[in-house]
Amino acid sequence: MFGLLLLALLLPADPPAWPGFLGAAATPIEPASIPLTWSPSQNVAWDASLPGHGQSSPVIWNDRAFVTTVVGENKETCHTVCLSLADGAILWDHQHQSTAPDPNSVYISRAAPTPVVDRNHVFAFFECGDLVALTHDGKQVWTTSLSKLYGRFVNKFGLSSSPVQTDSAVIVLIDDEGPSCLVAISKADGSILWKTDRTSRTSWSSPALLTLAGLPQVIVSSAGTIDSYDPATGKQLWTYADIGGNTATTPLPAGPDSFLVAASPGRSGENSAGAQKSNALIKVTRDGDQWKIEKPWMSSEATPSWASPFVHQGYAYWVNRVGVVYCLDAATGEQKYAQRTKQSCWATPLAIGDRIYFFGKEGATTVLAAGPEFRQLAVNELWTADTPPSDNGAPKTDETSPERKQANAMFSGPTQYAVAAVSGSLLIRVGSHVFCIRDTATVAK
Repeated sequence: MFGLLLLALLLPADPPAWPGFLGAAATPIEPASIPLTWSPSQNVAWDASLPGHGQSSPVIWNDRAFVTTVVGENKETCHTVCLSLADGAILWDHQHQSTAPDPNSVYISRAAPTPVVDRNHVFAFFECGDLVALTHDGKQVWTTSLSKLYGRFVNKFGLSSSPVQTDSAVIVLIDDEGPSCLVAISKADGSILWKTDRTSRTSWSSPALLTLAGLPQVIVSSAGTIDSYDPATGKQLWTYADIGGNTATTPLPAGPDSFLVAASPGRSGENSAGAQKSNALIKVTRDGDQWKIEKPWMSSEATPSWASPFVHQGYAYWVNRVGVVYCLDAATGEQKYAQRTKQSCWATPLAIGDRIYFFGKEGATTVLAAGPEFRQLAVNELWTADTPPSDNGAPKTDETSPERKQANAMFSGPTQYAVAAVSGSLLIRVGSHVFCIRDTATVAK
């Protein structure tokens, strides 16, 4: 017994990690270690300026953060950058030339897919179809081009789906106006483990790896269906089609054998009919070989922005295009409140302990108390209107039509795109920057 105890003490503990998009398999975060308030002069531990521009989330493993960017008029150069979590210093910058250059435009995704990281490697996927495996020290292990293997992507707004990972594979969703598929790539050597073809469609949603009815499953909510696949073989397990307008958000767990899905009516209301029945709780059960997919409740009011709905402490939360937060009872779907925050959120909010952080697009983060009553705890500005973050390599636009001018204004300003967190550090991605929020007063002591 003593020997086993000694061995347990000698074995290394799991490092702090935020290994993938939306914190899939992240280590628990100590709530008190993340500040309630910050400003440009308070609790911003560091601001890392990056080459080029990107919309992906950072990922974290131990004392390092990894993030992607693209550079060039046609996004010719793809960067995977490693930052020191302690001070934001760039430890290395791996660059490779894109196999499918595309115009660097505010209308097309720019380094939008979030990498995944494990104990040995970081796997960075780019919208051109390139997937590169690197060691934590920045040495390339292998690279592959999915656009070369399966055809150049033709989605006019680009690809933004982030991969998920198992112990042995990186799984990538390509939902495109051209050929579409779900494909698993070996972590060991970049070979294709399996490929499952999908019906062509226009979507930007990311898959999720969930355990439902006792089985691990890759769940894809995308443009008119929810589909489940076996992560080991790519075999489709079930499909559900009573949904529409689900083109952006990721299905997140919502209790045993359940997850949330979300759908937007679209900027012009083109998906209104489908969206009204598609912001909902989905429950999955199995009897032998028969799958049963149910929709225990749905909300006719709650709709998403780019942010995915989530469940925390028994309540489900949506935030819409204009910053209205909807809080619903996760068990029944009963709406508890609908209240507006300061800004629309593109980043999925972060729930830690009794707080929920809503990262406004233009830099204002509203912190709400978790629970059925709307209670605002803080509004934190990351930058001021006269000192916005620089945008390295921002594309130049010269728009003339009112529609294009409006779109350009929406997409071209500094944007809080995504976040990552471990105990003691909250990272916020803003185009050409990563900011670290930390209790600097405590650190100074």
